[in-house]
Amino acid sequence: MTYLISGGAKNGKSTLAQNLAVALSGGGKRYYVATMISSGEEDDDRIRRHIADRAGMGFETVECFTNVLSLLDTTDPGGTFLVDSATALLQNAMFPAQNGYRLDLTAARRCAEELIQFAEEVTHAIFVSDYIYSDAGFYPASTELYRRCLADIDRRLAAVCDTVVEVTGGIYIVHKGALEL
Repeated sequence: MTYLISGGAKNGKSTLAQNLAVALSGGGKRYYVATMISSGEEDDDRIRRHIADRAGMGFETVECFTNVLSLLDTTDPGGTFLVDSATALLQNAMFPAQNGYRLDLTAARRCAEELIQFAEEVTHAIFVSDYIYSDAGFYPASTELYRRCLADIDRRLAAVCDTVVEVTGGIYIVHKGALEL
């Protein structure tokens, strides 16, 4: 079973994803795929909150900042994977630190293809993504490209996932499939 959970920041996406992972996994392996590279105190605080939120839920945390397919070499594909988040994976790929955060134009396609293949190769996957591409703001060209690429990843994941959920103000809007909690 695969899920895409999208929505705005601090709307309950991660909580829903954690509860789904617990329900899907039964007694099996449960992986939390941490994708955020901290860029300071605010990120560190967010990471600490996420760790505290899932305490006692039986997750094994695996860090994966790029190339989600590399997880298939070190984890059990029969487990349940909570990938939090596609947004950070794309950011890490498109603006790699080792290249001075210069835009990598091939990264978006590669990231999308890796996520799709990952969804097809594991038993259960829950992908969290941020709905950041629909406002009317004007942004620099690189930000607009990033937003378009994330929208493309979300469309492609929505096509292959069994269930697609938007979380808005803690309300779950199921666009495809059904929630099985």
